[in-house]
This record gives sequence, C-alpha cells and structure tokens, in this order.
Amino acid sequence: MMQFGRTDLLDETEEMVRHRTEKDKEKLKESSGIDFREKRKGRFIVTEIRVDETGAEKIGRKSGTYITLTAPGLTADDSEGFVELEELLADKLREMHEPLGLSDDPKVLVVGLGNRSVTPDAVGPYAIDRLQEAVPAFYSEDPGLIAYAAGVTGQTGFETSDFVHALADKIKPDLIIVIDALAARDSTRLCRTIQLTDTGIHPGSGVGNERKEISKEVLGIPVTAIGVPTVVDGPVMVSDAIESVFNYIASKIEEKNAPSSALAVTPWLHDKTKEADKTVLKPIFGEWSQWSKEDKQQLFEEVLASDEQSMFVTPKETDTWILQYATLVSSGVVKWLSPSAPGSESPAPAI
Repeated sequence: MMQFGRTDLLDETEEMVRHRTEKDKEKLKESSGIDFREKRKGRFIVTEIRVDETGAEKIGRKSGTYITLTAPGLTADDSEGFVELEELLADKLREMHEPLGLSDDPKVLVVGLGNRSVTPDAVGPYAIDRLQEAVPAFYSEDPGLIAYAAGVTGQTGFETSDFVHALADKIKPDLIIVIDALAARDSTRLCRTIQLTDTGIHPGSGVGNERKEISKEVLGIPVTAIGVPTVVDGPVMVSDAIESVFNYIASKIEEKNAPSSALAVTPWLHDKTKEADKTVLKPIFGEWSQWSKEDKQQLFEEVLASDEQSMFVTPKETDTWILQYATLVSSGVVKWLSPSAPGSESPAPAI
C-alpha cells in the first residue's frame, strides 16, 4: 500500500486525498465517521473535517475538528491577502470555540512553540513577540491573556509539554492556544495554509522529532492548535518538479497539435493551472510518466532515503513569510478575543 509523505495537515492524509469528490465525501462520512466539507470563501479554500472515534481509529488521527484555510496564489508581499486571511482566521476561531461556552472575558494562555533561531520553525515565538504589544490591554490583577514562548527541548532541557502543564496549573486558563510551524506534503501548501484544530499538538511531529503532546487529555484544559506549514520533505520537491516538467511538455505537445497553433503569431505561454493529458508522454518517457504524483513521490522517498539526501525544504522568502504569519496569527487571536483591543485592527505589513 502506498504510504504518503509526512504531513501535519489532516486534509493531506491518504484517507482525505482519496475522497475528494462529493460522492466519496458522503461515503467517507457514512463508513468512517469522518465529515469532510470544502468550500470557497472569496479567494480562499476552507476545509472543515470532523472526526469521531470511529474515524479516528481508521485514519490514525485524534477525533475532533480540523479547519484548514488555504490561500492559493498568495505571495509573501500580498498585504491585502494577509489582511483578508486574518479576518477569516478570526471568524473561524470564533466559530470553533462557540461550543465551549467561554465567558465574554475568558482567560487564555497563548503558547508559541518552536525555535526562534531556526527561521522556518520560528512562527510561534515570533507570534508571541507580536502579541506582547496587545497583552497590556488584557492585563489587570487577573490577566485575561498570557503569552509565552516555550522554546524547544534542545534549548531548555525540559519537555515543552511539561512547561505548559506547569503554567496551566499556576494560571488556570479557560483555554490554551498553541502556535507552531508544521510540515506539509504538497509544496503548493507551503506558507499558504493555516490549520486549526481542537485536538492539541505533538511538537516536532512533522519533522520526525515528536515530543509529548499538548492536549486537553494531558492538561485537562481545552487546547486549540494553530499551525502554518513551512517545510516539506525533499522528495516532495523532486516529485513536484517532475510533475511540473511533465505537465509543461504535455501542454506543449497539445498546443503544437492544435489547429490554432498554425495561426499563432505570439510566443506560447504555459498555463500552469491547467492539467495536461499526460498520456502523450508515454512514448517519450515510458510507463512511469503515467504514475500518479503520489506514486512518484513514494519512489523518490525510497531512493532518497539516505541521511545525505534526506532533507527538508523551505521557501527562499521564509523570513518574510514567517514575519507575515506571526503578525497575522497574533492579530487574528486578538481580534477574536477582544475586537476593541490594540492589535485587533488589520495588521500593518510585516515587511
């Protein structure tokens, strides 16, 4: 059986990818206890997945709610896009927490996970830095918002989960929010996706360095995780590059064979969003050109499994992306908790 690459995004797991049509989604819900809904909201794709105990056993993920906000085409300097995504994040935080029946002024502990010395892993600590500007507006003798950057076990020598547990015992918050960088298995999702879940988080799980989980089961307090995928496995990039080349060549062949090409007077422009018919590639590249993208990825994972070739890849504009998401997530949290507080207005560009 094909094994998908490592990912922290539920909608990238094998079970979700294989059930994308409406008919399959309904079948998945009936047979597996998984309710999968996807819709467009402006320029964004909103995926909501609810997993019960039956579904959790089937897919190997915890039962709960998973909401994924995807922004295809978002660029690191798209300030307007980040403002719109921040509004959507605040709305989904509001919707997700309504069933908890929190008070109008809940006490919330926000924890930024990750290593601020490693840029792709720094979205959590940087978000806490941004929150410091808003925290005074929440403070009184009994603060309503506590922001904490936990560091990583390699720096502190202690499990992050133990730190959070100790803080929770002292502060007794109504809710804990953890912010962390994630791993994806599709390069188009890098820095263009936010995942919200009420199931908590295993720090470091996406990069194979899984630590003790931070969850309601462990802490006895509701935990919401906000994650942004910032890295993919190296074989994912190889697979995506091969797919892009195949799609380009197949599109070129289709265009050359089209009657209209004889009348063209301008250079041919490749439409990257259009999926070409790759059957035309079989005489050139053989049977493997007909393999699915996932099967090609599995091949590259097997071939490039050595320590020398095993690596994670992050976008070249990572510094900008991380600052943008740190601003977006912190402002979205503040806007949800207290729309009138400083920092709840649309965030200033991070660049």
